[in-house]
Amino acid sequence: MIRTSLGGGDFRVTGWPARGIALAVAAGLAGAVLGGSQQPDAAAALTIEVTPAELTLEVGETVQLSTTVRDADGNAVDDAALVYYSRARRSVGVSREGLVRAMRPGTHTLVVLVPADRNDRSRRPEARVRAEVQVIVPQPPIAEVAFTDLPDRFYVGTRPRLDVTLTDTTGARRDDVRPAFSSADPAVAAIDRFGNLALRRPGMVDVTAAVDGVSDVVTIDVVTNPIAALELRASAEGGRTGDVIRFTAAATDESGREVDSVPIGFAVGGETASGIVASGAPAQIAADGRFVAERSGTYTVIATSGSHSAAATVAIEPRDVYREIEVVGRGRVLDRRSSDLWVWEGTDGRDYAITGTWGADGHSYFWDVTDPANIEKIQEVQVDARTVNDVKVSPDGEVAVIGREGASNRRNGIVVLGAGNPREGVPVLSEFTDQLTGGVHNVFVDGDHVYALSAGRRYDVISIEDPREPQRVGRFELDTPGHAVHDVWIQDGIAFSSNWADGVVAVDVGGGGRGGTPERPVELGRYAYPNGWNHAAFPYRSQSTGAFYLFAGDEAYPYGGLGTDDDGSDDEPFRTAGWIHVIEWSDWDNPREVARYQVPEAGTHNIWVEDDLMYVGFYYPGGLRVVDVSGELMGDLYRQGREVARFVPFDHEGFTPNAPFVWGPQPYKGHVFFTDYNSGLWAVRLMEKTGPAPVIGEPQ
Repeated sequence: MIRTSLGGGDFRVTGWPARGIALAVAAGLAGAVLGGSQQPDAAAALTIEVTPAELTLEVGETVQLSTTVRDADGNAVDDAALVYYSRARRSVGVSREGLVRAMRPGTHTLVVLVPADRNDRSRRPEARVRAEVQVIVPQPPIAEVAFTDLPDRFYVGTRPRLDVTLTDTTGARRDDVRPAFSSADPAVAAIDRFGNLALRRPGMVDVTAAVDGVSDVVTIDVVTNPIAALELRASAEGGRTGDVIRFTAAATDESGREVDSVPIGFAVGGETASGIVASGAPAQIAADGRFVAERSGTYTVIATSGSHSAAATVAIEPRDVYREIEVVGRGRVLDRRSSDLWVWEGTDGRDYAITGTWGADGHSYFWDVTDPANIEKIQEVQVDARTVNDVKVSPDGEVAVIGREGASNRRNGIVVLGAGNPREGVPVLSEFTDQLTGGVHNVFVDGDHVYALSAGRRYDVISIEDPREPQRVGRFELDTPGHAVHDVWIQDGIAFSSNWADGVVAVDVGGGGRGGTPERPVELGRYAYPNGWNHAAFPYRSQSTGAFYLFAGDEAYPYGGLGTDDDGSDDEPFRTAGWIHVIEWSDWDNPREVARYQVPEAGTHNIWVEDDLMYVGFYYPGGLRVVDVSGELMGDLYRQGREVARFVPFDHEGFTPNAPFVWGPQPYKGHVFFTDYNSGLWAVRLMEKTGPAPVIGEPQ
């Protein structure tokens, strides 16, 4: 086995707390040593005085904190080291000098501390003494109220809903405020507090929506209802759990002619299959008539319009897709934590994998996985870093790129390696650190270009046409307050970045049809969802339907560890939250979240979708999950019995024993390879289905 090293500075090799994985890029920490370099007497009591002690700021407002450290006698300690950080840096930021900037509404906390070791340069060092400052950022006032997507016609006896969009003074759309609705003539049209109209007789009437003195008015013309009959049809007589069935309602007048623009409401009721003790209607139907069931049984859909109704019944069977997983081989890494992986075919025709390490001493490992039952470590490459979080290989298999974090000289950047034939060696071809010194948490290699995250703020585009002389050729960065980026993935000339609260952003870098190139990226569209946890994304065009989906994964740490400590220490597994958001994105201007995959006991990490199967790595204790994503997707995929397989990689000798955490999976040549944070590289195989099996998500 050959070892390669790059860089020679001193650096620490102790690990960060496990729950700090996401915070390693975007912790919002700034530290400064004030005055001289003498360490204060460790036995002396210190206090911190921060002025102001609490803050109320408008979005965009800044204020300077003034901090004084005093000794036991009340004297100011002028040479104390001070560290400022925000517990919610994407909502309120603080500089190394204590300048606070409010960026998003909410109640947030800043921490000011004197480190126990003034030479500790970590982002959140152990505190000798600390203070907290509460920052309240109120919601901005509403600037605009607007009715949207009004029905074409308003018929007596129907109950259409009026939709309203609210925009505040920062330009943000607001869903947390409900407007007050009123009708100028309730005898013609009454309206409830949810915006539902009750159309009572023909006539013209003004309807108003208002919030805090800001309003919009729409005039509607209520006409005689021509409907004489209503008919309901289903696109199929039945299906499996998770299958989408379309119900179409047709309204006709006295002469049998179809009436257009009729508001039709749908409702569903059902009876589960024999032996299932559960809710009688575990199904949903959308306003456009799309229906999906979570459990087998018979379901009746009812369509209504005014005083008319129609019904249709369908039968739903279990999806029955579950298969077993077989462990084929392992590449154990037990003395440090593992990070991401990439599997590829080398120029010599053999199959290889590269894995990174987290919070250690800058290693990446190269493995021969040609025989997955006999995985062999063949190379170690060590660079000046604590974490090699991400590893990628070029499509031609010639070049590997790794990202560095925690370099001793604080010049992180990327390292380019020769990976065509790892058995013969993995030479260091070059490193690129220019304007990437803050750490590169994720990278992606697309052709001759590397997309590298810069300190979690933007991604730079670096040409490796000559891998020994990398050159920056472009970059992309959002302009939203407190913006951050965690991941970027390129497919067919489109870059999909995951940006926490700003959601997923699609950018044309050569394939989006809007003139974008790696040198001049052009934004195509974006989609943000309320929890603000967007951590990873995988674009995929369905093999079975042709629909284009974006699978967006969360990462969040709301629970702390499972034991008495909340820092996720090495001997203690930790819990996360979050799920996969399924976004239908056939129109860049109109992304629609249509489904989710949420495992109740665990939060997601990385994703891969191939051949209508989704592979998801979960934190403790979720393991590896394989999910059937064939057909049209709608609703809660977990509850629909779409889970094909699961495997939880316990290892009693792991870095943290029996604390599985699947970092990320990659299907490759009939096997599924994945790294586990605490136990290294695994190769598993989906077994052939041998007969009916219990359907996960459907009680039997």
